[in-house]
Amino acid sequence: MNRAFSVYLDAVRFIAACLVYIYHSNQRLLVKEILPASTYGHSSVIVFFVLSGFVIAYITDTKEKHWATYTASRLSRVYSVALPALLLTLVLDSIGRQLYPALYAYPFDQFLVRSISSLLMLNEIWFVSITSFSNVPYWSICYELWYYVGFGLLMFLPRKLGWWAAAGLGLVLGPKILLLAPIWAAGVVLYRWQRLHTLPMGVAWALVVLSTIGIVAFHVYEVEAQVSAVFKGIIGKGWHTQLTFSKFFISDYLLAVLVFANFAGMRRVAPVLGPMLLKVERPIRFLAAYTFTLYLLHQPLFLFWAAVLRGDPSGYGYWAATTVLLVLSVLAVGYFTENKRHALRIWLEAQLRGLGAAFSVRAA
Repeated sequence: MNRAFSVYLDAVRFIAACLVYIYHSNQRLLVKEILPASTYGHSSVIVFFVLSGFVIAYITDTKEKHWATYTASRLSRVYSVALPALLLTLVLDSIGRQLYPALYAYPFDQFLVRSISSLLMLNEIWFVSITSFSNVPYWSICYELWYYVGFGLLMFLPRKLGWWAAAGLGLVLGPKILLLAPIWAAGVVLYRWQRLHTLPMGVAWALVVLSTIGIVAFHVYEVEAQVSAVFKGIIGKGWHTQLTFSKFFISDYLLAVLVFANFAGMRRVAPVLGPMLLKVERPIRFLAAYTFTLYLLHQPLFLFWAAVLRGDPSGYGYWAATTVLLVLSVLAVGYFTENKRHALRIWLEAQLRGLGAAFSVRAA
Protein backbone atom coordinates (compact mmCIF):
# COMPACT_ATOMS: atom_id res chain seq x y z
CA MET A 1 0.00 0.00 0.00
CA ASN A 2 1.51 3.33 -0.99
CA ARG A 3 2.11 5.76 1.84
CA ALA A 4 -0.07 8.57 0.49
CA PHE A 5 -3.06 6.25 0.11
CA SER A 6 -2.51 4.97 3.65
CA VAL A 7 -2.70 8.56 4.92
CA TYR A 8 -5.90 9.08 2.94
CA LEU A 9 -7.50 5.98 4.48
CA ASP A 10 -6.52 7.12 7.98
CA ALA A 11 -8.08 10.51 7.28
CA VAL A 12 -11.28 8.85 6.05
CA ARG A 13 -11.36 6.64 9.15
CA PHE A 14 -11.04 9.59 11.51
CA ILE A 15 -13.59 11.74 9.65
CA ALA A 16 -16.06 8.83 9.61
CA ALA A 17 -15.69 8.43 13.39
CA CYS A 18 -16.32 12.17 13.86
CA LEU A 19 -19.44 11.97 11.70
CA VAL A 20 -20.76 9.11 13.82
CA TYR A 21 -20.19 11.24 16.92
CA ILE A 22 -22.02 14.21 15.38
CA TYR A 23 -24.89 11.90 14.40
CA HIS A 24 -25.33 10.54 17.92
CA SER A 25 -24.75 13.84 19.73
CA ASN A 26 -27.37 15.58 17.59
CA GLN A 27 -29.82 15.60 20.51
CA ARG A 28 -32.17 18.44 21.34
CA LEU A 29 -31.38 18.29 25.06
CA LEU A 30 -27.78 19.03 24.10
CA VAL A 31 -28.26 21.50 21.24
CA LYS A 32 -31.57 22.87 19.97
CA GLU A 33 -30.34 23.47 16.43
CA ILE A 34 -29.79 20.48 14.16
CA LEU A 35 -26.05 19.94 13.85
CA PRO A 36 -24.44 20.19 10.39
CA ALA A 37 -23.50 16.84 8.80
CA SER A 38 -25.61 15.03 11.38
CA THR A 39 -27.16 12.49 8.98
CA TYR A 40 -24.01 10.56 8.06
CA GLY A 41 -23.90 8.18 11.02
CA HIS A 42 -25.01 4.88 9.51
CA SER A 43 -23.26 5.68 6.23
CA SER A 44 -19.99 6.13 8.10
CA VAL A 45 -20.29 2.60 9.48
CA ILE A 46 -20.58 1.31 5.90
CA VAL A 47 -17.36 3.17 5.10
CA PHE A 48 -15.74 1.48 8.11
CA PHE A 49 -16.82 -1.96 6.88
CA VAL A 50 -15.35 -1.51 3.39
CA LEU A 51 -12.18 -0.03 4.87
CA SER A 52 -11.91 -2.86 7.40
CA GLY A 53 -12.17 -5.57 4.75
CA PHE A 54 -9.49 -3.83 2.68
CA VAL A 55 -7.09 -3.46 5.62
CA ILE A 56 -7.57 -7.06 6.80
CA ALA A 57 -6.92 -8.37 3.28
CA TYR A 58 -3.77 -6.23 3.13
CA ILE A 59 -2.32 -7.28 6.48
CA THR A 60 -2.98 -11.00 5.94
CA ASP A 61 -1.22 -10.70 2.60
CA THR A 62 1.80 -8.80 3.92
CA LYS A 63 2.14 -9.26 7.69
CA GLU A 64 -0.22 -11.60 9.51
CA LYS A 65 0.36 -14.86 7.64
CA HIS A 66 0.12 -17.18 10.64
CA TRP A 67 -3.19 -17.94 12.33
CA ALA A 68 -1.79 -17.11 15.78
CA THR A 69 -0.51 -13.71 14.63
CA TYR A 70 -3.83 -12.92 12.95
CA THR A 71 -5.94 -14.05 15.91
CA ALA A 72 -3.81 -12.21 18.46
CA SER A 73 -3.90 -9.03 16.39
CA ARG A 74 -7.66 -9.10 15.92
CA LEU A 75 -8.43 -9.93 19.55
CA SER A 76 -6.03 -7.31 20.89
CA ARG A 77 -7.36 -4.71 18.47
CA VAL A 78 -10.96 -5.28 19.50
CA TYR A 79 -10.78 -6.09 23.21
CA SER A 80 -8.12 -3.54 24.14
CA VAL A 81 -10.90 -1.01 23.61
CA ALA A 82 -14.13 -3.03 23.81
CA LEU A 83 -13.54 -4.34 27.34
CA PRO A 84 -12.70 -0.91 28.83
CA ALA A 85 -15.61 0.54 26.85
CA LEU A 86 -18.01 -1.95 28.39
CA LEU A 87 -16.77 -1.27 31.92
CA LEU A 88 -16.70 2.50 31.46
CA THR A 89 -20.19 2.49 29.96
CA LEU A 90 -21.56 0.84 33.08
CA VAL A 91 -19.78 3.29 35.38
CA LEU A 92 -20.56 6.42 33.36
CA ASP A 93 -24.20 5.45 32.84
CA SER A 94 -24.63 4.76 36.56
CA ILE A 95 -23.41 8.25 37.46
CA GLY A 96 -24.91 10.15 34.51
CA ARG A 97 -28.39 8.74 35.01
CA GLN A 98 -28.38 10.12 38.54
CA LEU A 99 -27.23 13.56 37.42
CA TYR A 100 -29.50 14.06 34.40
CA PRO A 101 -32.03 11.21 33.93
CA ALA A 102 -33.75 12.86 30.92
CA LEU A 103 -30.64 12.34 28.77
CA TYR A 104 -30.73 8.59 29.19
CA ALA A 105 -33.44 7.09 27.00
CA TYR A 106 -31.44 3.87 26.93
CA PRO A 107 -31.91 0.54 28.74
CA PHE A 108 -30.22 0.05 32.07
CA ASP A 109 -31.40 -3.39 33.14
CA GLN A 110 -30.61 -7.06 32.51
CA PHE A 111 -27.02 -6.33 33.49
CA LEU A 112 -25.78 -9.91 33.22
CA VAL A 113 -27.37 -10.51 29.80
CA ARG A 114 -26.21 -7.20 28.34
CA SER A 115 -22.70 -7.54 29.75
CA ILE A 116 -22.11 -11.14 28.67
CA SER A 117 -23.59 -10.66 25.21
CA SER A 118 -21.46 -7.54 24.73
CA LEU A 119 -18.34 -9.32 25.95
CA LEU A 120 -18.94 -12.24 23.57
CA MET A 121 -20.12 -9.96 20.71
CA LEU A 122 -23.48 -11.75 20.53
CA ASN A 123 -25.68 -8.64 20.69
CA GLU A 124 -26.95 -8.92 17.12
CA ILE A 125 -27.13 -12.63 16.27
CA TRP A 126 -30.21 -13.76 14.38
CA PHE A 127 -33.12 -11.47 15.38
CA VAL A 128 -31.75 -10.65 18.80
CA SER A 129 -30.81 -7.01 19.38
CA ILE A 130 -29.31 -6.32 22.78
CA THR A 131 -28.25 -2.73 23.36
CA SER A 132 -25.03 -2.36 25.33
CA PHE A 133 -26.63 0.08 27.80
CA SER A 134 -26.17 3.62 26.37
CA ASN A 135 -23.44 2.45 23.98
CA VAL A 136 -25.58 2.12 20.86
CA PRO A 137 -22.59 2.25 18.42
CA TYR A 138 -21.31 -1.00 19.97
CA TRP A 139 -23.50 -2.93 17.51
CA SER A 140 -21.08 -2.58 14.62
CA ILE A 141 -18.15 -4.22 16.40
CA CYS A 142 -20.50 -7.14 17.08
CA TYR A 143 -20.70 -7.48 13.30
CA GLU A 144 -17.08 -6.75 12.51
CA LEU A 145 -15.51 -9.21 14.93
CA TRP A 146 -17.42 -12.05 13.30
CA TYR A 147 -16.25 -10.92 9.87
CA TYR A 148 -12.71 -11.24 11.23
CA VAL A 149 -13.52 -14.76 12.43
CA GLY A 150 -15.13 -15.83 9.16
CA PHE A 151 -12.26 -14.44 7.10
CA GLY A 152 -9.75 -16.15 9.41
CA LEU A 153 -11.49 -19.50 8.94
CA LEU A 154 -11.29 -19.14 5.17
CA MET A 155 -7.68 -17.97 5.28
CA PHE A 156 -6.09 -20.39 7.73
CA LEU A 157 -8.07 -23.63 7.48
CA PRO A 158 -7.80 -26.03 4.53
CA ARG A 159 -10.06 -24.67 1.80
CA LYS A 160 -12.92 -27.17 2.02
CA LEU A 161 -12.92 -27.24 5.81
CA GLY A 162 -12.70 -23.42 5.87
CA TRP A 163 -15.83 -23.03 3.76
CA TRP A 164 -17.76 -25.54 5.87
CA ALA A 165 -16.62 -23.78 9.05
CA ALA A 166 -17.60 -20.36 7.65
CA ALA A 167 -21.01 -21.73 6.64
CA GLY A 168 -21.50 -23.13 10.13
CA LEU A 169 -20.55 -19.77 11.62
CA GLY A 170 -23.12 -18.10 9.35
CA LEU A 171 -25.83 -20.42 10.68
CA VAL A 172 -24.94 -19.43 14.23
CA LEU A 173 -24.86 -15.69 13.47
CA GLY A 174 -28.06 -15.43 11.43
CA PRO A 175 -29.28 -13.12 8.64
CA LYS A 176 -28.60 -9.66 10.07
CA ILE A 177 -24.84 -10.03 10.27
CA LEU A 178 -24.73 -11.96 6.98
CA LEU A 179 -26.67 -9.24 5.14
CA LEU A 180 -23.86 -6.74 5.65
CA ALA A 181 -21.04 -9.25 5.15
CA PRO A 182 -20.80 -8.56 1.38
CA ILE A 183 -20.00 -4.92 2.22
CA TRP A 184 -17.05 -6.00 4.36
CA ALA A 185 -16.04 -8.51 1.70
CA ALA A 186 -16.03 -5.70 -0.89
CA GLY A 187 -12.98 -4.33 0.88
CA VAL A 188 -11.23 -7.68 0.42
CA VAL A 189 -12.11 -7.68 -3.27
CA LEU A 190 -10.81 -4.13 -3.58
CA TYR A 191 -7.42 -5.20 -2.29
CA ARG A 192 -7.17 -8.49 -4.21
CA TRP A 193 -8.52 -7.40 -7.59
CA GLN A 194 -5.19 -6.86 -9.32
CA ARG A 195 -6.57 -5.06 -12.35
CA LEU A 196 -7.70 -2.22 -10.12
CA HIS A 197 -4.08 -1.61 -9.14
CA THR A 198 -3.25 -0.52 -12.68
CA LEU A 199 -6.25 1.61 -13.58
CA PRO A 200 -5.53 4.28 -16.21
CA MET A 201 -5.07 7.60 -14.42
CA GLY A 202 -8.01 9.16 -16.28
CA VAL A 203 -10.31 6.36 -15.14
CA ALA A 204 -9.02 6.68 -11.58
CA TRP A 205 -9.74 10.41 -11.46
CA ALA A 206 -13.19 9.79 -12.92
CA LEU A 207 -13.91 7.23 -10.19
CA VAL A 208 -12.82 9.66 -7.47
CA VAL A 209 -14.89 12.55 -8.81
CA LEU A 210 -18.01 10.56 -9.72
CA SER A 211 -17.99 8.53 -6.49
CA THR A 212 -17.66 11.72 -4.44
CA ILE A 213 -20.60 13.27 -6.28
CA GLY A 214 -22.52 10.03 -5.83
CA ILE A 215 -21.90 9.91 -2.09
CA VAL A 216 -23.06 13.52 -1.70
CA ALA A 217 -26.14 12.86 -3.86
CA PHE A 218 -26.88 9.70 -1.87
CA HIS A 219 -27.36 11.87 1.22
CA VAL A 220 -28.88 14.95 -0.39
CA TYR A 221 -31.65 12.85 -1.95
CA GLU A 222 -32.07 10.73 1.22
CA VAL A 223 -31.66 7.47 -0.68
CA GLU A 224 -31.33 5.45 2.51
CA ALA A 225 -34.68 6.63 3.90
CA GLN A 226 -36.50 6.26 0.59
CA VAL A 227 -35.23 2.75 -0.14
CA SER A 228 -35.89 1.70 3.43
CA ALA A 229 -39.51 2.93 3.19
CA VAL A 230 -40.09 0.88 0.04
CA PHE A 231 -38.45 -2.18 1.58
CA LYS A 232 -40.55 -1.76 4.73
CA GLY A 233 -43.69 -1.69 2.62
CA ILE A 234 -42.68 -4.97 0.97
CA ILE A 235 -41.70 -7.02 4.05
CA GLY A 236 -43.90 -5.30 6.64
CA LYS A 237 -43.14 -3.21 9.70
CA GLY A 238 -42.48 -6.20 11.97
CA TRP A 239 -39.76 -7.82 9.88
CA HIS A 240 -38.28 -4.43 9.04
CA THR A 241 -37.91 -3.70 12.76
CA GLN A 242 -36.44 -7.15 13.42
CA LEU A 243 -33.57 -6.43 11.03
CA THR A 244 -32.51 -3.47 13.24
CA PHE A 245 -29.20 -2.11 11.90
CA SER A 246 -29.33 -4.28 8.77
CA LYS A 247 -32.67 -2.96 7.53
CA PHE A 248 -30.90 -0.46 5.27
CA PHE A 249 -28.85 -3.17 3.55
CA ILE A 250 -30.15 -2.42 0.03
CA SER A 251 -29.08 1.22 0.08
CA ASP A 252 -25.97 0.19 2.04
CA TYR A 253 -24.93 -1.93 -0.95
CA LEU A 254 -25.27 1.10 -3.23
CA LEU A 255 -23.22 3.25 -0.86
CA ALA A 256 -20.61 0.49 -0.58
CA VAL A 257 -20.23 0.50 -4.37
CA LEU A 258 -19.57 4.25 -4.27
CA VAL A 259 -17.04 3.87 -1.45
CA PHE A 260 -15.40 0.97 -3.32
CA ALA A 261 -15.08 3.16 -6.43
CA ASN A 262 -13.68 6.05 -4.41
CA PHE A 263 -11.01 3.89 -2.78
CA ALA A 264 -10.13 2.20 -6.07
CA GLY A 265 -9.62 5.57 -7.73
CA MET A 266 -7.78 7.15 -4.80
CA ARG A 267 -5.32 4.28 -4.60
CA ARG A 268 -4.06 5.30 -8.06
CA VAL A 269 -4.48 9.05 -7.56
CA ALA A 270 -2.98 9.30 -4.06
CA PRO A 271 0.68 9.25 -5.17
CA VAL A 272 -0.06 12.29 -7.37
CA LEU A 273 -1.51 14.00 -4.31
CA GLY A 274 1.36 12.67 -2.20
CA PRO A 275 3.08 16.01 -1.46
CA MET A 276 -0.18 17.39 -0.06
CA LEU A 277 -1.18 14.25 1.85
CA LEU A 278 2.25 13.68 3.35
CA LYS A 279 2.34 17.21 4.73
CA VAL A 280 -0.51 16.32 7.05
CA GLU A 281 0.65 12.76 7.73
CA ARG A 282 1.74 13.29 11.34
CA PRO A 283 -1.51 14.85 12.61
CA ILE A 284 -3.60 12.38 10.60
CA ARG A 285 -1.69 9.40 12.01
CA PHE A 286 -2.02 10.80 15.53
CA LEU A 287 -5.77 11.30 15.23
CA ALA A 288 -6.29 7.94 13.53
CA ALA A 289 -4.57 6.23 16.48
CA TYR A 290 -7.56 7.22 18.64
CA THR A 291 -10.31 6.49 16.12
CA PHE A 292 -11.47 3.19 17.60
CA THR A 293 -11.62 4.65 21.10
CA LEU A 294 -13.56 7.64 19.79
CA TYR A 295 -16.00 5.40 17.96
CA LEU A 296 -16.59 2.87 20.72
CA LEU A 297 -16.77 5.28 23.66
CA HIS A 298 -18.19 8.53 22.32
CA GLN A 299 -21.82 7.92 23.26
CA PRO A 300 -21.40 7.02 26.96
CA LEU A 301 -18.76 9.75 27.27
CA PHE A 302 -20.72 12.60 25.74
CA LEU A 303 -23.86 11.62 27.68
CA PHE A 304 -21.87 11.56 30.90
CA TRP A 305 -20.21 14.95 30.35
CA ALA A 306 -23.50 16.46 29.22
CA ALA A 307 -25.05 15.19 32.46
CA VAL A 308 -22.19 16.70 34.49
CA LEU A 309 -22.38 20.09 32.76
CA ARG A 310 -26.17 20.19 32.44
CA GLY A 311 -25.90 23.33 30.31
CA ASP A 312 -28.19 25.41 28.14
CA PRO A 313 -28.94 23.76 24.76
CA SER A 314 -29.84 27.06 23.08
CA GLY A 315 -26.80 27.83 20.96
CA TYR A 316 -23.78 25.59 20.51
CA GLY A 317 -21.89 26.31 23.75
CA TYR A 318 -23.22 23.33 25.72
CA TRP A 319 -22.52 20.92 22.86
CA ALA A 320 -19.06 22.42 22.26
CA ALA A 321 -18.06 22.19 25.95
CA THR A 322 -19.27 18.58 26.06
CA THR A 323 -17.28 17.84 22.90
CA VAL A 324 -14.07 19.30 24.36
CA LEU A 325 -14.42 17.12 27.45
CA LEU A 326 -15.17 14.14 25.22
CA VAL A 327 -11.98 14.74 23.19
CA LEU A 328 -9.85 14.99 26.33
CA SER A 329 -11.41 11.80 27.67
CA VAL A 330 -10.81 9.92 24.41
CA LEU A 331 -7.15 10.99 24.41
CA ALA A 332 -6.73 9.83 28.02
CA VAL A 333 -8.54 6.51 27.60
CA GLY A 334 -6.99 5.82 24.18
CA TYR A 335 -3.49 6.29 25.54
CA PHE A 336 -3.98 3.41 27.97
CA THR A 337 -6.07 1.17 25.69
CA GLU A 338 -5.80 1.50 21.92
CA ASN A 339 -2.21 2.74 21.99
CA LYS A 340 -1.11 -0.07 24.33
CA ARG A 341 -2.71 -2.95 22.43
CA HIS A 342 0.62 -4.15 21.04
CA ALA A 343 1.70 -5.52 24.44
CA LEU A 344 -1.56 -7.49 24.61
CA ARG A 345 -1.03 -8.72 21.05
CA ILE A 346 2.48 -10.00 21.82
CA TRP A 347 1.25 -11.84 24.93
CA LEU A 348 -1.75 -13.36 23.11
CA GLU A 349 0.36 -14.51 20.18
CA ALA A 350 2.81 -16.24 22.52
CA GLN A 351 -0.05 -18.04 24.26
CA LEU A 352 -1.67 -19.09 20.98
CA ARG A 353 1.58 -20.33 19.46
CA GLY A 354 2.27 -22.30 22.61
CA LEU A 355 -1.21 -23.78 22.49
CA GLY A 356 -0.76 -24.64 18.82
CA ALA A 357 2.57 -26.32 19.49
CA ALA A 358 1.14 -28.36 22.37
CA PHE A 359 -1.79 -29.48 20.24
CA SER A 360 0.56 -30.50 17.42
CA VAL A 361 2.66 -32.62 19.81
CA ARG A 362 -0.42 -34.38 21.16
CA ALA A 363 -1.76 -34.97 17.66
CA ALA A 364 1.56 -36.50 16.65
